[in-house]
Amino acid sequence: MKDDEQRREEQEDREENHQRERELAEAKARGDEKEPLFDDESVRLGDLDEALKSHDYPTTTAESVAAYGDYELEIQGDKKLLEYVLSSTDDQTYDSAEDVRRRILGVIGR
Repeated sequence: MKDDEQRREEQEDREENHQRERELAEAKARGDEKEPLFDDESVRLGDLDEALKSHDYPTTTAESVAAYGDYELEIQGDKKLLEYVLSSTDDQTYDSAEDVRRRILGVIGR
């Protein structure tokens, strides 16, 4: 009986070691990944975030560009106008500030 118990404990120890090794390998692999561009949505869009919250919805991409196209967004250390960022997208309808924000973040996250 003791031999069986000892073997089970050894097996559990080996499995735990393998799990730790896998976790270390995954952490090393993730070390090569780039950090996210931004940490939270309010920082991502700065003043534009507040402007979008006060906008009347629904709205379209074209209307958003007309209203806020001159807002500058910082993208990987570079500043780009919202008009430039959204110019590559199709005209869509947005029901809320969150919808517009998601679209902008989706475009700049590419």
